[in-house]
Amino acid sequence: MKVVIVGAHGGVARQLTPRLVAGGHDVVGVVRNPDHVADLEQDGASPVVLDIETATSADLAPHVRGADAVVFSAGAGGKGAPERKQHVDRDGALKLADAASASGVRRYLLVSAMGLQAVVDGATPDGVEPGFVDYLRAKLEAEDALRSRPELDLTVLRPGHLLDDEATGRVALSRSTLEVGGVPRADVAAVLAALLAAPGTAGETLELVSGDVPVEEAVAALA
Repeated sequence: MKVVIVGAHGGVARQLTPRLVAGGHDVVGVVRNPDHVADLEQDGASPVVLDIETATSADLAPHVRGADAVVFSAGAGGKGAPERKQHVDRDGALKLADAASASGVRRYLLVSAMGLQAVVDGATPDGVEPGFVDYLRAKLEAEDALRSRPELDLTVLRPGHLLDDEATGRVALSRSTLEVGGVPRADVAAVLAALLAAPGTAGETLELVSGDVPVEEAVAALA
């Protein structure tokens, strides 16, 4: 496959790219910082320098054309102005959807986050930093908007707290709400790679934390 990853210098994407390349796939990595080009080349990706905040879907479309799948793995996190989370986590995901639609690319994987239930209908959860609430709201709005796009074969992955631990190769992956926990970025990348190879997971929203089930088996059970 040819896979386009937006947010290709993030912790999850930098684990995903070498895994896909080792599997024989071509990866195009979209980053906003030209200083990250060398890292992407080291990972095996073909870099594209494009700021998802300021670029248009028309700017992105030429780089998506000919792809078999796209992955949105960018995120503004819990820091910074609320507007930036809207511009990156919501609007960036929608720009990628527009570019994919214009290019005839159906398969779309969205890396979202656990805990979105807490901000449904504008709710403000107790004990959560305002910046992270803004982040969750932007992710929820992105999910809802992408689900309304019938031309996309969308899979939403909601990982728990991202850890820099070594991969375990074992996860808990569920359509149901899981207890919030952590998961190594390397295991998130392994799940994403398995989802790309499992088109039967289109239409699913899946929560992910560390667990006891091998990644391939966990994905196969939901395909």
